[in-house]
Amino acid sequence: MSNPTIKVIKVPFSLGGRHPGAELGPDAVIQAGLLRQLGQLGLTLEETIEIDCPSASLRSEDNWTRGGPPKHLQQVKEMSARLGEAVSDAISRDVLPLVVGGDHSGAIGTLAGLTKHYKRPGVIWFDAHADLNSEASSMSGNMHGMPLGIATGQAKLRLSDILSGAAELDTRNLVIIGARELDPAEREIIKSKGIACYTMHEVDRQGIQTIVEEALKIAGDGTDGIHVSFDLDVLDPLEAAGVGTPVPGGLNYREAHFACELLAESHKVTSVEIVEVNAQLDHDRRTARLAVELVASLFGKRIL
Repeated sequence: MSNPTIKVIKVPFSLGGRHPGAELGPDAVIQAGLLRQLGQLGLTLEETIEIDCPSASLRSEDNWTRGGPPKHLQQVKEMSARLGEAVSDAISRDVLPLVVGGDHSGAIGTLAGLTKHYKRPGVIWFDAHADLNSEASSMSGNMHGMPLGIATGQAKLRLSDILSGAAELDTRNLVIIGARELDPAEREIIKSKGIACYTMHEVDRQGIQTIVEEALKIAGDGTDGIHVSFDLDVLDPLEAAGVGTPVPGGLNYREAHFACELLAESHKVTSVEIVEVNAQLDHDRRTARLAVELVASLFGKRIL
């Protein structure tokens, strides 16, 4: 979309993840200058809204049994339903939703809202993890590791359980970039479904430009547009330490920016999600500032 009207949707939620603090991420990103940066690009912004999320004080440390209900299932469903409605409303008015999380379980709601309106959305997923787990395969029971598993029909919970009219993603138009910590079940799903997954090995071997160009072709092939879901842990912890599940060996600063610049040049991006800034772990606010810079690049900011 060229010069879209943007709806910033804050999702202060962390019960889908391992650690508290992600619920503070949206405000940290806003305070780091997100709205100012978008305004300086000449973009039209609707009034920012905040999803009413269950409190982080509800966090439970109860033992979890694999195959049972994921941790905080009801709270994730409540948050996701509200977020899905907000995303759906924005799209119905030709407004680009910019979701600012929160942990990555919020993507369940985002994808529900997208698939309610788009018959065939493309998805580019920047993440150190594949997030393809289900109740049966998860090692932790944390739902921020399950949004793609739910969206592609691997889990008992379906997107249609979140929002009426939502549907499964077509894995032919799904691309994962930057993965480097995959569970055994996720590897099998990627192989059996033929999901395009560019690990950091491929990034090192091929370069980020080639990979993003290939991702745009895959996610844009016959689709209604491309959703970009950007988990800050895709970056190396030396660049972005303020995340809940850091993994060494991720994208560097320029690789991440160049990827976002290429996405902006495609004019195919119809929704954006940036997640997993953990303000309690982001002691120098470097990760929140980096999130703002990457969003600005994704919406067209350039050096010259």
